[in-house]
Amino acid sequence: MTIYIAREATKLWRKVSAETATELQLLLEKWKLLLAGLVFQYIHGVAARGVHYLHRPGPLLQDLGFMALPELGQRKAYLSESVFTFIFMSFVLWTFHPFIYHSKRFYTVLMWRRVLAFLVASQFLRIITFYSTQLPGPNYHCHEGSNLATLPPPQNVLEVLVINFPRGVNLGCGDLIFSSHMIFTLVFVRTYHKYGSNRLIKLFAWLMAIIQSLLIIASRKHYTVDVVVAWYTVNLVVFFVDKKLPEMPDRTNGLSLLPVAAKDKDGRMKEDLHKLEKDSRISDEFHKLLNGNTIDATDRRQRVQMNGKHGEDMNHTVSDATPTCT
Repeated sequence: MTIYIAREATKLWRKVSAETATELQLLLEKWKLLLAGLVFQYIHGVAARGVHYLHRPGPLLQDLGFMALPELGQRKAYLSESVFTFIFMSFVLWTFHPFIYHSKRFYTVLMWRRVLAFLVASQFLRIITFYSTQLPGPNYHCHEGSNLATLPPPQNVLEVLVINFPRGVNLGCGDLIFSSHMIFTLVFVRTYHKYGSNRLIKLFAWLMAIIQSLLIIASRKHYTVDVVVAWYTVNLVVFFVDKKLPEMPDRTNGLSLLPVAAKDKDGRMKEDLHKLEKDSRISDEFHKLLNGNTIDATDRRQRVQMNGKHGEDMNHTVSDATPTCT
């Protein structure tokens, strides 16, 4: 048993090491776009904190979702965050499965480059939307009388730039249309729907997205319009951005996307040319033989000489073997 575990651990380490080297090489090429996507996540957080200074509490707006779904209450508000955390962590782990599993369809670096492009485009539209009109927050800490419903004017710029994660994110007010939780959820679900391989998990992922939507409304973290707008906006953004981005290579065919060194590239080109020349020469000879033609004059002379020599040898052999009649 110990030998088996040691052997499997060695195989796993080789897979992880090989995949890490491959992904690092891609990361050296694509790091600028990845860094830009991560920086925009911080910008989105600063924008959400900034709109909190503009938020003014007021009576709740009339909402069909609030009428249809019973309120969970503050004690059960964690259900929405628990489902979102499950979706988020499941997707992150799935994107890193090429480091462990033998069968793999994509490169992790290219996958997150694509996902961040979807997130940035959706969040950019979200920032424009919630700064255009500030609605009274439906969440409990955003109601009138709450100390967190409004923030005092900032004393300096640093106070705005410090997001106070995660408390400042979870206790924000004013960043309503449209739901940030639904942006991440729908981007992750759509991405797995396209690049995932298990049909049951795809159906389960869409079911979780629906449950997440209902829990957000039931926990009064967003109005129903915030969730509805997220559903069609994010899907449209992902659809159009996906059309503009180059398609990721499919790794199931075993092709490599890694850049080749100049020497290796020249060597491979020479080998390919040599193979092509050899194949064309063999093909020409084959066609000439099928047509009844010899290959060239030198080959014909060589064959005649060889045939003549072979005939002479045969004559000598016959003459030596024939007895004289004296």
